[in-house]
Amino acid sequence: MRRILGLCLAGVVLAAPAAADVALLVGNGDYGRAGQVRGAADVLAAEAGLRAAGFEVIAVRDARSADLAGALQRFAAAAQGDARVVAVLAGRFAHSATDTWLLPVDAAGTGLGAMGQGLPVSAVLAVLTAAPGQAVLVLGGAEAGAALAPFLRDGIGPVVAPQGVAVVTGAPAPAAGLAQGALARPGGDVVAAVARDRALRLSGYAPRSLVLVPAGATPAPVPVPQAPTVEQDYWRATRDLDTAAAYDSYLRRYPAGAFAAEARARMAALAAPPVSAAETAEAALALSRDARRAIQRDLALLGHNTRGIDGIIGPGTRAAITQWQQANGIVPATGFLTGEHVARIAAQAELRAAQLEAEAQARRQEQERLDRAFWDETGARGDEAGLRAYLRRFPDGLFAELATERIAVIDADRAGQAAAQDRAAWDAARGANTVEAYRGYLQVFPQGTFAEEARARIDALTQAPAQSAAEAQAAAAETALGLNAVTRRLVESRLDALDLRPGLVDGVFDDDTRRAIRRYQTARALPVTGYLDQDTVVRLLADSLFR
Repeated sequence: MRRILGLCLAGVVLAAPAAADVALLVGNGDYGRAGQVRGAADVLAAEAGLRAAGFEVIAVRDARSADLAGALQRFAAAAQGDARVVAVLAGRFAHSATDTWLLPVDAAGTGLGAMGQGLPVSAVLAVLTAAPGQAVLVLGGAEAGAALAPFLRDGIGPVVAPQGVAVVTGAPAPAAGLAQGALARPGGDVVAAVARDRALRLSGYAPRSLVLVPAGATPAPVPVPQAPTVEQDYWRATRDLDTAAAYDSYLRRYPAGAFAAEARARMAALAAPPVSAAETAEAALALSRDARRAIQRDLALLGHNTRGIDGIIGPGTRAAITQWQQANGIVPATGFLTGEHVARIAAQAELRAAQLEAEAQARRQEQERLDRAFWDETGARGDEAGLRAYLRRFPDGLFAELATERIAVIDADRAGQAAAQDRAAWDAARGANTVEAYRGYLQVFPQGTFAEEARARIDALTQAPAQSAAEAQAAAAETALGLNAVTRRLVESRLDALDLRPGLVDGVFDDDTRRAIRRYQTARALPVTGYLDQDTVVRLLADSLFR
């Protein structure tokens, strides 16, 4: 899980934009003692066809938890711009009332703890929202089955598709057939293919026809892999370590490998002075994993992107160290640390954290001043119009809870006094819960008992689609961080210490927690989403260390 956190902290926001068609294929068939999922690995047979159709394909077989995190990161980085986006996931699934997870083959059981190791379908859907009208998600797994833990059941649960995303669910074999056929074949119609196969179901975006590869399209040549997947994985781990010993180990295992020349070149660069002496000096520090994480966090706080806070000093961290050395006039800038460098980075980070916190406190005081002044002019009067005006301006303000409570009392009183006809019309509008229904109510009862609430609901629903897409992306970014219960409690504890009122410190992010996160982000000029991302976590950790 620590490796997953490190991979995902690099995150979607750190990915270079691209506009290529991209497909994610995950086939988890071998769950060891937990049994086999027949047909799940067959989805990988679609790789050749999708590549021929011009897709960049990210394919993983029998993925462990770290593999899933890495695949999601690469998928999110590639799926940008005006392009076709496809994801096909097959294997064992588990679901709650709000999300579904593809379980890794090394999942520690199937209880709630396994969810932190799985691939959330919501995170994949957040990536697919970038390509409305040409995005398809295919899930191949067993039907929803037995209870696994409180609030958790086996199988694929209900999937709420974002606008413009087609979602196909079914057993692994027909899901693989769809991927190999209609998804990649020129002129292949996904909607028609699902209609012909009773084992598949289509939800979400469902036009009359959905053809991802136009008829008559010239297939792109199928690239020949330069190295087997095992060697590629080994090379990726070697590059993460970026040490002479790691490159030597790779060359002993693959002396004529696809990356042998690059490995020898990198070894030569590391051995050349002054890098060799600098590497030796850093090695003598014997930095622990926690010490390396602290250095990465400090560099990130100083504005030098390490591409992850995982305690692994790879190319991203080396580049950040080099940038810091150059900014501080250190010659030569080797990308390796000395004891003095570590101390200076820590001191600068502590000073920067204090400066940021002072700025945040000043911003928060000004925000509270404006909040109180607006409350005095609106909500303090106690009428519904004033209370709703306050909540529109300050939905997470100092008096938000009080305003919400008072509106609830007004609503309750009004409900008891409403005329039968007015009440019946309002109940019908609430049951439909659409802009048209609320407007219809206002046409009949422009001064009705629920008129003010109807206007508020119209405002909320009008803004909902954009907010929903943005919230889905923010939620996916937080999910990708892989935060465990201890870290979640630490976040709540820190928010509570800052008097941001996150509710119970229990590791469960409820509405109070989301409001407290938004308050924290607002005061620190961070993107205000109510969800955690790398920048928010770095600032929270820094605040907890330096206060």
